[in-house]
Amino acid sequence: MIRYALKCQQGHDFESWFQSAAAFDALKAAGHVTCPDCGGTRVEKAMMAPSLGMAPKPPSDREKAIADLKRHVEANSDYVGMNFAAEARRMHEGEAPARSIHGEAHLDEARQLLEDGIPVAPLPFRPTRRTN
Repeated sequence: MIRYALKCQQGHDFESWFQSAAAFDALKAAGHVTCPDCGGTRVEKAMMAPSLGMAPKPPSDREKAIADLKRHVEANSDYVGMNFAAEARRMHEGEAPARSIHGEAHLDEARQLLEDGIPVAPLPFRPTRRTN
């Protein structure tokens, strides 16, 4: 894994982890590296100092907001894991009781839900894994 400091065309600074330098290059070429602030895809590597094991920096306002959102979502909805797409569809079609859910779905499953008029939205964090 490698972490890069990145900067978008609008001047927003952010960091992200990649499996390798080649993975970053491939994702960037495909337009999959986007700025979390503006969604821009014109992203470049920024100058980055090596990590020397210094004291951790305090979380940014964005990191705090995402952590707060994660706590709220996980406290107020049911985690359905990889069954998210099927459960969202069952609720939309009235086959399951309507409730707030969160989980995981493949990109093609999420796209199909949206194309079928089923309202879903990506979350800016990975769910805490729970065993069923």
